[in-house]
Amino acid sequence: MKYPKELIDEVEKRSEGMKLEGLNKGAGPIHPALMIVGEAPGRNEIQTQVPFNGDSGKELMKSLASIGLRREDVYITSAVRSRPYSIKKVFSKKENKEVIKYPNRKPTKKEILAHAPFFDYEIKKVQPKLIVAVGNTALERLLGPGYKISKEHGKVISNTPILQLNQNKDGYEWSNEKYTIFPQYHPAAVFYNRKLAEDIARDWQVIGPYLKEKNYE
Repeated sequence: MKYPKELIDEVEKRSEGMKLEGLNKGAGPIHPALMIVGEAPGRNEIQTQVPFNGDSGKELMKSLASIGLRREDVYITSAVRSRPYSIKKVFSKKENKEVIKYPNRKPTKKEILAHAPFFDYEIKKVQPKLIVAVGNTALERLLGPGYKISKEHGKVISNTPILQLNQNKDGYEWSNEKYTIFPQYHPAAVFYNRKLAEDIARDWQVIGPYLKEKNYE
């Protein structure tokens, strides 16, 4: 997705002073089978400019393949389009001294709000019939803090408005348009809890029949 220069300038201004690196644009077709919304790009995504690259991307591609879809069939984006990083001092045994590292981290609510213009722009351009929210950050960006993946995963939330930037651009309001949302665990969740692999596989199988029923394939 090519973002207009004025949109990039706006988000850069809204993000001033925040620990955010680079810009990884959303990618995929207009009017896709699905729009997938994640949390934020990591170091791999910033370096390659490919959304959901690396190990989590491989897991996501497995899930898509299980319902007959490829990366080219879906639009992939996230609540924040730059890499949130922290600054940490750690002792390096290899170098035998303290070094500074800049690991990935979860984006803050202020950072998500700062990047809201990007997400709203993509929604309007892509016009997704179905949105898969992978992880709590994505789900809360769409439906608010009352929704959690642990409770909602595998469900179909149909005909619902989503949150968008308000006219003052300092908070959210509900959209007039309605969407269908599929809350799912983030693909990386299996790296921390292998027991979730079965849940993730089963939840994606909810989407396959739904796509066929609605003729969205």
